[in-house]
Amino acid sequence: MLSFDIRTLSQGAVQVEGDLNADDPVWLEGDARPVSSVHVTGRLSSAGSGRYYFSGSFTGTAAGECRRCLVPVESAVRGDAHLLYADANDENADEPDVFPIGEMGTMLDLAPRSVSSGCWTLPRSRCAGPAARGCARRAGPT
Repeated sequence: MLSFDIRTLSQGAVQVEGDLNADDPVWLEGDARPVSSVHVTGRLSSAGSGRYYFSGSFTGTAAGECRRCLVPVESAVRGDAHLLYADANDENADEPDVFPIGEMGTMLDLAPRSVSSGCWTLPRSRCAGPAARGCARRAGPT
């Protein structure tokens, strides 16, 4: 589960552990797509009045294509996420690294911001295994 009632954060930080499904509507056309669920872990805490901070990591496998020959490949993806949320009327709410929470009411959904903030980025992959040698000869130097 990647949605939290921010009222529970008044009692202290919460541990985050959940999965973002590969078929979740948060993935838009053109996004790097996961092959299966993306596992997210971390901590969500209050960062002052009307502000919330998520610090965590994610792991998964993304579908992509070889950067040389464009055949489909799968790549392990892991990374860190550091996201700041603030009430829409917060003085820093219009900063590019701050996500407004006004339209979400009391629920904070980590999933859309994790994807849109660039946390989930597909590495530039190359073919692996026996196909790699043929790929290098067909595509030439990088």
